[in-house]
Parts: sequence; C-alpha cells; structure tokens
Amino acid sequence: MKAMILAAGLGTRLRPLTDDRPKALVEVAGRTLLEITLSRLRGFGVCEVIVNVHHFGDMVVDYLKVNQNFGMRIEISREEELLDTGGGLKKAGWFFLEDAAGRDEPFILHNVDVISTIDLGRMVQFHREHRGLATLAVQERETSRYLLFDEKMRLCGRRAGGDAIRESAKAQELAFSGIHVVSPRIFEKISEDGAFSIISSYLRLAAQGGNILGFRADQYYWRDLGRPENVARAERDLKDKLFCW
Repeated sequence: MKAMILAAGLGTRLRPLTDDRPKALVEVAGRTLLEITLSRLRGFGVCEVIVNVHHFGDMVVDYLKVNQNFGMRIEISREEELLDTGGGLKKAGWFFLEDAAGRDEPFILHNVDVISTIDLGRMVQFHREHRGLATLAVQERETSRYLLFDEKMRLCGRRAGGDAIRESAKAQELAFSGIHVVSPRIFEKISEDGAFSIISSYLRLAAQGGNILGFRADQYYWRDLGRPENVARAERDLKDKLFCW
C-alpha cells in the first residue's frame, strides 16, 4: 500500500520551533513528526511513501537518508512554490499511477502535523466497502471550519464561520482530521491547477455526484500539532497514556 505525507507547509503557526527546521522535523517526546507518521503508516502495511517538501526541504531529504528511509521506499516531491494540499497531491500523482496494476488500490493521504490513533485499516476497509472516491476521517469536535455530511455520510458542503456552502437540510457538522483515504481514479477528475485545496476539489466532485465520504473517528485520540502549545500538550498526553506510539 502507498501513502503521501503532506509536509511542505511553512509551519508558521509552529514558530519558533520551525525557525531553523521544517515542521516535519519538530519533535514530540524525542521523535520527529515525520518519524511518527511514517511509523504509523508502516504499522498499517504501507511500504511506499511520497513526501512533499518546500520549507527547509533539504533537511528532510538528509534526515531520511541518515535514517535509511526507515526501511521504506520514500520519494520526495519538491515544491518550488507551495501548491497547497490539492496542488501538492496532483503534482505527486505519478507516484500512484506508475504501476498499472495498482491504479485501483486506494492510498492514504496524511498531514504530517497531526497525531492520532485512528484505525487506518478500518478506514481503508470502509472506503473499499462503500466504493469511495475519497474518505475523510472526521470527528464531532469544535473547529473554525466544519465539513457537512448527509445521513449517508456523503460530503454535501462546508461551513466556515456563519457561511455554509451546498448545505443539506439534515447535514451533520463534523471536523476534518487531516487524514484521507483516496482512490487513484481521482487524478482524472481533478481539474484544478496551481495551488489549491483538495477540500475545494472534494466539494466540487461531491456536488457532481462523486462519492466523497466521511469516516467517523470520534473514539480515537487525535491532536493537531500546528502550534507549540499543542506539541507540549501531546507530550503530556503521551506521559498520561492517553495514547501510545
């Protein structure tokens, strides 16, 4: 199984931790965010990964080399200009389409700055069983931007502040967790170019009848590590055994 780790961001919210390193190399209890994510993916059978880089990109390349790619096949997708999540995924599309036999095999798309115990195996199984084009891990928690899902957990809109887009009368407001399972056939459907959010593509595809699903992950530990205080909180959570490696 393959995966992509989204790690090209500037890590602005993580300053000063990212003043001299990319966010992928920020540490939680002595382990980098990149190592933690790779370890999680490997534990669910992922052996081939592509990582997009921009800010201090050479440091990521050197880190992986020193650690012998953690025993995995790892490719680097360099972004001279930041492409956001959608543009970054589109640029890396070749990685998931290089093997004709694997073009029907879903892959995992994972933000480097989130940590969770979400069962990726169950999520992939859900994606397969429901023939998803993309499946997003979502939870019922507070956020500034909600995704909206209908009674069958199909994406039907989003809400940011007081504004809703393509809202269903019975929509559930859920928070996205930065983890997706995606079918490679999405690449033939992504018409956006340049820098763009993959969520915008999902919303367009969902409005056109694409099967963009939500996977409820309420029972699992999850934390956004985009701020220094969140990194410190994750270290306390680990010490308190709210999650384990």
